[in-house]
Order: sequence, then C-alpha cells, then structure tokens
Amino acid sequence: MKKLNTVKLPLAACLVSLSCSALTQEMEEVIITASLIDASSDAISNPLHVVNGESVATDASQSIGASIDGLVGVSSSDYGAAIGQPIIRGMSGSRVKILNNGVVIRDVSGLGPDHVNDSDLNNIQQIEIVRGPSSLLYSNGTIGGIVNIVDNTIARKDFEESRFKLGLEAQSVNDGDSHDFSYQNNIGGLNISAAYKDSQFGVFDIPHGAVIHHEEEHPGEEPEEDLDHLPNSDAGSTSARVGISKTGDWGYFGLSFSDNENLYGVPFHGEEHEPPEGGVHEEERIFSTTDSNIINLEGSYLLGNSWLTKIDYHFRDSDYSHTEQHAEEEGHVEPEPGHPEEGPTTFSNEAREYGAIFDLGNDSLSQKIAVNYVVEDVAVIGDEAFINPTESKELTLGYYLSKELDLFHVDFGIRHDQISRKGSVSHTGEEPEYFDRDIDTIGYALTLSRDINDSVEVSLGLSSVERAPSAVELLMNGPHLATGRFEVGNFNLKSEQSNNIDLTFNYSNDGLYAGLTFFQNDVNNYIYLMDEDDDHIMDEDDDHPINGDDDPHHDLPHANYLQQDAEFKGYELEIGKTFDLARGALTLAFGRDSVSGEFTDGHNIPRMTPERDLYKVVYVEETLKFVLSLKDVAAQNDTAENETASAGYQMLNLNLSKTIESSSGNILTLSVFGKNLLDEAARNHSSFVKDEVPLAGRNLGVRASYSF
Repeated sequence: MKKLNTVKLPLAACLVSLSCSALTQEMEEVIITASLIDASSDAISNPLHVVNGESVATDASQSIGASIDGLVGVSSSDYGAAIGQPIIRGMSGSRVKILNNGVVIRDVSGLGPDHVNDSDLNNIQQIEIVRGPSSLLYSNGTIGGIVNIVDNTIARKDFEESRFKLGLEAQSVNDGDSHDFSYQNNIGGLNISAAYKDSQFGVFDIPHGAVIHHEEEHPGEEPEEDLDHLPNSDAGSTSARVGISKTGDWGYFGLSFSDNENLYGVPFHGEEHEPPEGGVHEEERIFSTTDSNIINLEGSYLLGNSWLTKIDYHFRDSDYSHTEQHAEEEGHVEPEPGHPEEGPTTFSNEAREYGAIFDLGNDSLSQKIAVNYVVEDVAVIGDEAFINPTESKELTLGYYLSKELDLFHVDFGIRHDQISRKGSVSHTGEEPEYFDRDIDTIGYALTLSRDINDSVEVSLGLSSVERAPSAVELLMNGPHLATGRFEVGNFNLKSEQSNNIDLTFNYSNDGLYAGLTFFQNDVNNYIYLMDEDDDHIMDEDDDHPINGDDDPHHDLPHANYLQQDAEFKGYELEIGKTFDLARGALTLAFGRDSVSGEFTDGHNIPRMTPERDLYKVVYVEETLKFVLSLKDVAAQNDTAENETASAGYQMLNLNLSKTIESSSGNILTLSVFGKNLLDEAARNHSSFVKDEVPLAGRNLGVRASYSF
C-alpha cells in the first residue's frame, strides 16, 4: 500500500492496524513521521487511523465524531447534528481525549453529552486516531484513546509559496451553507497563516416516524404527530485562527491565537417540573452558545549534543465558556409564582498548560522524556448548575523507548501523574462540604512486533493504565437536564485501572491487504452512571436530602456514579484489494468491528456500540476521486438496566470530487456528497437521547474551493 500524508504525532507503544481511511490514499508516496519518535510509519507499531485533511475538506461539514464514525473501532455519540463525541472501542467521555497538535483541548464536553467538542476542522492537515490505552503519553487516563487534530497554524517548516483559498458549501438536509478561507505565506522570513470559517445550518430533516415516543414517560398525553424535521436542531459556528512562526537550523518558534464560537439548539431537554397552570413549554426554545479563546506558544530547539538532541516545548492558555439558555416563543403565557422561568447556566473552563519533551535518542535507539503541568479551573453557574467550582492540577513525567532487537522491535512507554482535585458539594439548607484530594496514577505500555516475512507482521501489546475520577464523577450533585436525571457523584471513587492486551496480524502483498486485531480490556473500578431501580426519593439516612414535592427537581429520576469491575472485549477486521486500471486505481474493502462490555456481575455496560460491517468502494484518478461507503449497523439488544434496545440501520454515503488546475497553478476543487442516501430512520445506541433525537435524514450537498 502507498503511505499516507505526513503527520506530526506523539506516539506511545501500541499496535499496527490498517485503516479504512487508507483507501483514500494519494497515488504519490509520502511518509508518515511521528514527532515523539521521529520514525516513518513502517517503523511504528500503533493502531493508527489517519484521515487526510483533503478528505475532510471535500466532505460535509459535521462534528468531529461524525467525521470519523466510519473508521473501524471508532464511533460517535450524538446529541443532534452539532454534537458528536468520539467513542473508541466502546470507551467514551474522559476516557477518550480530543487533542489539537498533540495538546489536550480544555473545553467542557466532559460535563455533559449535549456539550460540543471545541474542535476546528477547517484547513487541517489531518485527523489522527490512536486506539486503546497505549496512547497514554498523549494525556493521562486515555483508556480509550485519543483523537488528534493536526493543523499548520504554527508552521514548523518555511512555507515555500503563497497560497490563498476560498471555499463554499451547501447542504440540503438543513438548508445550510458555509463559507471559509485560508491564507499562508512566508513574508520577510516569517511564516504567516490564517483560517476562517462560518457555517449556518437550520433544523435538520428526519424520516417520518423516526422519533420514538415513550407513553410511560408522559401518561395520559397524546403523542405528537410524526415530524419531518427535528425542532431545535439548528447549529451555527464561526472559527478563526492566526499564527506566526520563525524557523532555522536551530529549530522553530511560533505563536498562534484561535477563537471558536458556536450557537446550536438543544433538541432534547429533560423537564424537572410540570408546565405552569395556563402556560406551555412545548414552544420553548432551548439553545447553547460557546466561546473559546486559545493562545498557543510552541517551538523546538535543536542542540545536537551526543546525549540531548533537541527540546520540544509548548504553552497553551485556554479560556472556554458554554452557556445554556431558554427563550419562549410568541404566545407564551408567563408562569405563576413558585415556577420561575429558567435563567442561563454558564459552564467555564480556564486552563494553563506547560510542557516539554527532551529527545535523548541516538542512532541505535529512540528515547524521550516528557514533562507536563496543567492547572484547570472549571465552574458551573446558573439555574441548572449541578457542580460547584473545582480546581484540578496535573503534573506528569513520562518516558518513551523504542529499539530494534534481533527478534523483535520493542516499544515501551511509562507515565506517572500527580493529580489534585479541589471542590465542594452543596446540600439543601446546609453549608457546602469541601473536598481536597490528591491522586497518583501510573500507566505503562509495551509492544513487541515482528515481521514473519515480507508480507506478514505480528504485534503483541500489553498495557496497564490508570484513570483518575473526573471532577463530575466526584462532585456532581444536581439536576442534569440534558440526561433528564438528578445526578449524584461520589468523592470516594477509586481510580480506574485498565489492563489491556492486543494481538494484531497484518498482511500486505501485491495490492491485497488485511488486518485482524483481537483485544481484551479488563477495567478495575470502572465508573458508570446508573439510574436508581426504585423510587428516586431518597431516605433520610442518605447523604443527600429528600426531594419532596416542593423541590423543583422532584420529578427527575436519581442516578448515581458507581463503580464495578468490567470487561471489554472484541475484534476488528479489515481486508481490501487494490486493482490498477488503465486510468486509475480501484479499491474494494470490507471492515467489521465488534465490542462487548459486561460488568463482573453479568450485567451489560450501558450504551455499548453495536456490531458494524463497513463496505467501501474507492476509485482514484490523478484529478478525480469517487468514494461509496455503506455502514451496516446491527441492532443492539444487549442492553443495561432501564435501557431500551435499538434497531439496526444501513447508512449509505457517497463523495465525488474533481480537481482542475490551471496553467498558472490555481486549483479549483468541486465535490458532491450524499449522506444517508437511503433516508434511513437511524439512531446511535450510544446516545443518551437516541429515541428522541434520531440521526438526520437524506442529505445532498456541494462544496467548491478555489486556491491561488
């Protein structure tokens, strides 16, 4: 197979796994390099997906989760079109970290499934996905893995030419459109880059009957008529980035600033009280706005000493806010006293991160030492605040080693984190109860890989990773209307410990390739949210007061953060064949992934991804690319307590792009895409609101970009 485009990616020790995204390979041969170990892809043992930036640029604008949902082992948990939180091998939430250029994005997506990831996919180089706990050197607690968004805002090499790019897009399912531009140039020895995108998408269409009504939730009420669109599912976003850098024989240094803003409707919101007498809630507009400002400083200094080759360093200051608001439509009747309208609730995260990687490698081995320090202040203020302000500090020391031995190639990584969490829990009529806890975690990963012959490679990966409980899991105590529950944390939760084993076989010869991975992940003290089995009104002996009828949240069911040993196991299969034709290359591929999760008591883990078959046909010429993919998702009947089953569905997507280059070097790219061409009534089983918020219906769209 040809290699994919160049990447910059810090890697821990893990396994090789071919990706369906490799089907979109370009015909020219280029090299993947990894910034942590400075090795080509042929020398890296990792379960790695790479989604080319051009593939993102010619496809529909969508969430980060939806953009990578078609990769083997990777899925998405949605809350409408604006939200798509990635899931890797059944792991989600804080077990999967979203990064930008190797640094964790500090937003508040972990505080709720209705919170958007603060990701900007405009003018990126690529998206990289490392699956499994052996991605530990990216961030602490990455039991599931990481998703790294790579852009060139801070150029690490001088731009060779000036390039200005304009783009336009239109989608049918939401009557939406977007426009974007990007610019890069070297002026007076300084690399200047800028990117901007504005997208406005209305409520999206859904197939008739796609919304499932549960009569038991509203007994006596008439079900709503079948909708052909999902109210409150609109989304708009604006992103802007600007960067400057200087390079030389000594390395590089750069600064960047980014600003991302989102405004999107929340298509489902649990109500904690009955509508006021004479009033209505069905016309209520519920929406969220986000705003983030990020300052990045990064660089690399080449020393060339015999024991210390170079030092990579970075600093990031993030200021993020997310505000949920209610607005009534015309004709709304004012509520009576005792039932006030909900005011806005603001979630904020202010974080500062400092890091450095010291390269101690030589010709015979690669080794790195990483040091990182983070201070993160999270606050939730407003009528629906469910957690008091918390402060977290993280100090990290990591080590990586890679060496070629006679029988095996060995990769080893180890990481130690010192984490402190400070916060409080408020109880009705009582003084807040303050908590201050220090947590030490350690993780390691070891990979042994061996070439059996020129076509077959076998890799064995062993890892043990600890994840400290998040602030939400420890200190949550309030109504979380996005999940329709009154959630209660537990400050005595222990750290999760994930013990993972992977066995991978890869084959590649004469255009035929295949990959098969078996994995098992035993997680001690797995943390999960569980609804109470019986009446949610608590006893007087409980730590939290009774929710009586005078409590505005008395109608919400209680859910507690608990922990129990759990086991995840599954497999991933990919096989494909590339045929060289007269004018191009045709690739046919099939993939399948399966993961199951059970607690040691035999009960199923909630919201597990069902089995999927992935089919893909790709035809590539010099200036033409055609991709037809079918995702066949099985029904999920292995449900947890109080969880409903989900029907299977088939998602057929198409993308056709054509590039036209003029004699002067200007490039026009036209693309046509189709999503859910079968107009399936589909829902992600992993979503908290899968029944009320189905996936969008048939979507046809066009994109055009012109660069000069």
